Amino acid sequence: MLNRHRRQLGSEELGRVLAASGIDPALLSGCTELADATFNTAYRLQLADTAAHSGLVLKVAPQPDAPTLIYERDIMRTEEMFYRAVAGKAPVPEVVHADYAREVIGSDFLLMSELPGSSWYAERERIDDADRTRMRTELGGMVAALHQVTGPGFGYPQSDLIPDWRTAFLSMVDAVLADADTFATELPQSIERIRRTIGSRADLLDAVAVPVLVHFDLWDGNILVDRTPDGRTRISGLVDGERAFWGDPLAELVSLALFRDIEQDRPFLDGYRAAGGSVDFDSATRLRLALYRCYLYLIMLAEAAPRGFTGPDDQQRARHVSRLLVADLDQLSAAKTG
Repeated sequence: MLNRHRRQLGSEELGRVLAASGIDPALLSGCTELADATFNTAYRLQLADTAAHSGLVLKVAPQPDAPTLIYERDIMRTEEMFYRAVAGKAPVPEVVHADYAREVIGSDFLLMSELPGSSWYAERERIDDADRTRMRTELGGMVAALHQVTGPGFGYPQSDLIPDWRTAFLSMVDAVLADADTFATELPQSIERIRRTIGSRADLLDAVAVPVLVHFDLWDGNILVDRTPDGRTRISGLVDGERAFWGDPLAELVSLALFRDIEQDRPFLDGYRAAGGSVDFDSATRLRLALYRCYLYLIMLAEAAPRGFTGPDDQQRARHVSRLLVADLDQLSAAKTG
């Protein structure tokens, strides 16, 4: 799934990026585009060993006039904020330079240190059960550390923050529903019905009083793993923090168990609780999780058109996500009726 609006940089533009970042372009010894990126364009840059950073990752935003979802506007600023806020609490890249003036290459860009390893998703077949259990517990501790970071209000950091979580979340839902209308997204139910169903249980969100930093995209593709000298696999990084927001820490559990049941992930929950995270799966918790899954599924459906996802695999994924969305909407409706 590649965004058709991704930027492609030539050697001259890469040189300008390095120069603007205080790095001699002559030190560039290699450049590889990273295929996993689906919104920005990402490059691995190899520098001569004499450089301060021998390995860097460059992320380049789409053209400023490229169609995006409302929440995606200026999200590279959020990614930079996420890494700076989390530094020392979890393994994240070090920010080397960020530029949002769009005078160097015409788009926002973020240059950061390269972390070792590759994605958990790519390595999933090579990870045995013992390593997986241990790393899920380790991941739980990392996520609990993320959730110790609190903000000044609720919502997306690059937007105006809101004092209460219910209003902020409903505005986030309204924005993605507006996107679905703009891009003529095929939804399994009408926009008004979806809005009404989600709003019917928004009262549950009033229990959230503290705005916590939520990555909201911690599926296995955004968790890096690496091999230790003794052959074990370890978590080496949490990346792609551009979709982070200030909100309910419970929302984090949605992408952490994408298309799965987080209640069954005992190793993760043990690590999360041992590191200070708090979660109890009562009826209210399960309904809040349904609200957050609905929001994520709406994003996954609405983003297809602006990014140009049209192939058979994309269509199959959309049908699967639509079925899951309906199941959660039904759960919310049944709870309200009951």
